[in-house]
Amino acid sequence: MKYIFYVGLLVWGSLAQAQTKVWFDTDLMIGMPDASGPREVDDAFTLIMALKQPQIEIVGISSITYVDYSYDVIYKLLQWHNKGKAIPVYKGSPKADDLGVENDGTRALYEALKKEKLTILALGPMTNIATLIKNHPDIIPQIEKISICAARTPDLPFNPGHGKLNVFDYNYELDYKSMDVVLESSIPLVFAGYEPSSYTFIGNIDLASLDQKEEADKWLFDIVQPWMEKNEKFFGIRGFIPFDCSTLGVITHPEYFTYYKDIPIKVTYKKNDALKVQPKVPFKNFLEVSYEFKTKKKVDYARRALLGFEEKILETLSVKK
Repeated sequence: MKYIFYVGLLVWGSLAQAQTKVWFDTDLMIGMPDASGPREVDDAFTLIMALKQPQIEIVGISSITYVDYSYDVIYKLLQWHNKGKAIPVYKGSPKADDLGVENDGTRALYEALKKEKLTILALGPMTNIATLIKNHPDIIPQIEKISICAARTPDLPFNPGHGKLNVFDYNYELDYKSMDVVLESSIPLVFAGYEPSSYTFIGNIDLASLDQKEEADKWLFDIVQPWMEKNEKFFGIRGFIPFDCSTLGVITHPEYFTYYKDIPIKVTYKKNDALKVQPKVPFKNFLEVSYEFKTKKKVDYARRALLGFEEKILETLSVKK
């Protein structure tokens, strides 16, 4: 019995040492009042999932866009779901339109990187991260990798659900210039956005594990319903694709994805395929990957989330898990 206990300690110690230190940069909007209706919920799902993963340690969280609203919601989620040491939260760029302007988030990330190497989860526009790179190029060797929710293969439409409506690459298009800064850097990049995420789907039946007697679970179930209704209206199906969970998943569960490794990436300019939601933009930039491109910059690109990854998301959502 002592031998088994000792081996167990060795295994536990090995896992602890193997933890990936992560900085979480998020445009969390869940439940935010907005004239256009309910906003995306996947950042919150991703944060809850991330807090339950023993293979990573979140050392800090920065927000991007809607920073005053998200600040309080992030702390609410941490209070409910974080069972480890306290995680600091910082406000970043408020509108993702001020590349190069320092904020609490970029300053805190710089200080954290001076202490140790980190992997960055980039769930929103790249403004905070690009500002760090632009203003402090000396810190680049401290960034192990950036996992980004953006990009596509050529001519892939973003049409969730029944394909009734094409949407656009929000995180990229909201701040092209910042993505350019990141692409021009030497930092290893992995992209996991719409394409792999489209193989996962969360509907009401998937939330059955949430305990309505628990405040946190009831809050999550209730606050997601308007977003599901909006998806049903525009995409013909009640539920949603948890985009950002794939961005986390390629770090925590890489075996649940297929990839294009070392694939060239570049910006192309072509006809807008999402004119219904961008009627005044006939042509625009697309961030695309293809082995046919001759560009020097190469990245890893998650192509598909495999069977079982959706369950990895769902098993973390209840506060009791």
